[in-house]
Amino acid sequence: MPPAAPRQNAAPTESLSGSVKSVVFHNEETGWFVATVAVDGGAPGGGETASLVGKCPTIWQGEEIRAVGSWRQHPTHGLEFEATAVECVAPTSARGIERYLASGIVRGIGEKWAKKIVEKFGENTLDVLERDSGRLAEVKGLGPARRAAIKRAWEANRGTRDAMIFLQGHGITTGASAKIYRQYGANTVATVKQNPYRLCADIDGIGFLKADEIARKVGIERDSPLRARAGLYHTLQTLAEEGHCYCEKPELLLVAGNLLGISVDILEAALAEELEGSRLADDGGRIYLRRLLRAERRVAGCVLAILDTRPSFKPIDVPAALAWVSRKLSFELSPAQRKAVEMALGSKFSVVTGGPGVGKTTIIRALLDVWRARGLRVSLVAPTGRAARRMAESTGGEASTVHRLLKWNPQKGGFVHNAENPLDADVFVVDESSMLDVELAASLLSAVKPSSAVVLVGDTDQLPSVGPGNVLRDIIASGVVPYARLDFIFRQKSGGWIVRNAHRVNQGEGFLLPPAGEPSDFFFVPCEDPSRTLALVLELVEHRIPRRYNLSPLADIQVLTPMRKNDLGTENLNAVLQRALNPSGPALQRFGRAYRVGDRVMQIRNDYDKDVFNGDIGFVRTVSPDGSSLDVDFDGRIVVYAASELDALVHAYATSIHKSQGSEYPAVVIVVANQHYVLLERNLLYTAITRGRKLVCVVGSRFAVKKAIETTTTRERHTALADRLRSPGGRLPPLASVPQDAKAPLAPADAPPAPTERPE
Repeated sequence: MPPAAPRQNAAPTESLSGSVKSVVFHNEETGWFVATVAVDGGAPGGGETASLVGKCPTIWQGEEIRAVGSWRQHPTHGLEFEATAVECVAPTSARGIERYLASGIVRGIGEKWAKKIVEKFGENTLDVLERDSGRLAEVKGLGPARRAAIKRAWEANRGTRDAMIFLQGHGITTGASAKIYRQYGANTVATVKQNPYRLCADIDGIGFLKADEIARKVGIERDSPLRARAGLYHTLQTLAEEGHCYCEKPELLLVAGNLLGISVDILEAALAEELEGSRLADDGGRIYLRRLLRAERRVAGCVLAILDTRPSFKPIDVPAALAWVSRKLSFELSPAQRKAVEMALGSKFSVVTGGPGVGKTTIIRALLDVWRARGLRVSLVAPTGRAARRMAESTGGEASTVHRLLKWNPQKGGFVHNAENPLDADVFVVDESSMLDVELAASLLSAVKPSSAVVLVGDTDQLPSVGPGNVLRDIIASGVVPYARLDFIFRQKSGGWIVRNAHRVNQGEGFLLPPAGEPSDFFFVPCEDPSRTLALVLELVEHRIPRRYNLSPLADIQVLTPMRKNDLGTENLNAVLQRALNPSGPALQRFGRAYRVGDRVMQIRNDYDKDVFNGDIGFVRTVSPDGSSLDVDFDGRIVVYAASELDALVHAYATSIHKSQGSEYPAVVIVVANQHYVLLERNLLYTAITRGRKLVCVVGSRFAVKKAIETTTTRERHTALADRLRSPGGRLPPLASVPQDAKAPLAPADAPPAPTERPE
């Protein structure tokens, strides 16, 4: 009789050995496998074979298996051995070797050649392949090209297995191990042993803590200079991910010291070494990632150069142009709008800012009419694809994302358009410019001729850019660039309660809802219980909103939430919404997710080769029959993803509010709950509300909404762009000599008068 299933959490005490007859299933990402094994001495109950389940980086038919674990009686599949540890070794019998080679482990050897090679060398076959591959010439019909290919494949397979076993032995998942091997190839083991901290920079998904754990296992000392340098770089990289461009030296040493637990003396010596290299830079006591210092200086230099250079076109008669465009429009511009148009037409570099419904789009259309009438070449730009499409729809002109405007050159690893090959336009209008981080702004402005004019349009009250910097606010705070802030709401009637409540939140006031029975485009559904909130979100998206507003749950309704984790985070919301809205159909399983035809997905990092960028949303259209790839439709453009590339995609039935920046949707359902407490801030809720075009529905806790509205302590970002714009040449004095009030960016409302007249 088979042994009884072990008690839960009981320590495994049994072992199994045998040879793999077939591999039923093997997930390359997790290592999970199901195999049929010919058990040495027979399986319990008298059978010769048994099912083996467990995790192993690679497993092949014909291999010898040694496993530790326990037998169990599975309710569906019957008796199986559940392994907690598996060791695979090359087979020793001729029959086992033949199955092993025929399984596909060595490219170029199928069943036919496996049989012939084993017939020739028998149990010595693997020794021949390993040590004396020249003897393969003794196999009749095996030509030089195939022999060479078999030799290369055998060596590559051995290297792969050795590397995977090494990495798995150091706690790295199978999926991450595969990425590491693809990056370093045959040098994997040597590279990781020499400097495991390279993994942080080279491999997505491996952070400093994991690399540090590996470093300890391969013998790198706790106070090693290599570890100290890696910790300093990691600290600055983490701060950059939080939006900072630099860190003052004492703070950097303190934070890194707390992380690493090593002395300041060692850290100072390590910092000196790093500053001599290419990764870090010291700018008057501000320690930068060197790439961010270059970007910040470049933005300042480009803005000042544009301001100081005569335009490429004849000066515009602003009063005449304003009178002309006023007659052309079917309505009268407000005094603030008139001043904004005057400012933009009369300035080389200017900023127009304000919330929803205040007339920013009207100003852009008026400016376009004047510039086009003068025959000027105008480039409309936005940071994201959705923002660019919205800009094109509202202005009637062509608009492009920054990335597509600059054009990526994969051969050179940089943009086609830059300072040496500038863009050919007289005027650039950049919408949603609050989303520009310092590096993207540097790339764009570097490609703008100093003789061109630039108008930045955006909302400084929204969330700042996801990447480091605070470009729009810093440019305004510098006081050297003319800007107009619009605050009169034109869309009170046309935009209804969405616009009204967005401005109320921005002013620190609670929601204002219409009397019962009056039509509205804004709703608040209070609910304190997380499970009930989840059910309400599902009901709204699946039934109530589609029925009442004739909107598609998949195409038109976007769920927004502050965070990724917890019951009301993006991960769980996406799982629940996918089960409800798209439960069946062809799918590709990867990374614990099912990517199914019809799914809405989002790209989560820039991929210049595929021409898709962080935040782009598309729909899965097809899955290949063999499960090796799928096609995603990004607004009519089909992009192919291999199965191994799907870590760049996440489901997008629900997205974070940060990821929604620059996008606008017919309807949004915003989840605001107490479990989001640490992230709840006014600009977060304000940004979420302004994403809805026709309908906004806030679901969640009254307390959480109140907390978000009342919290204005937005974390200050360490940036120096405003100071650089005030300083000749963008160079800054040492930090100790900078007046305290000059270090903090000024709020736009408190900015000093610009050199030219600034509309109120």
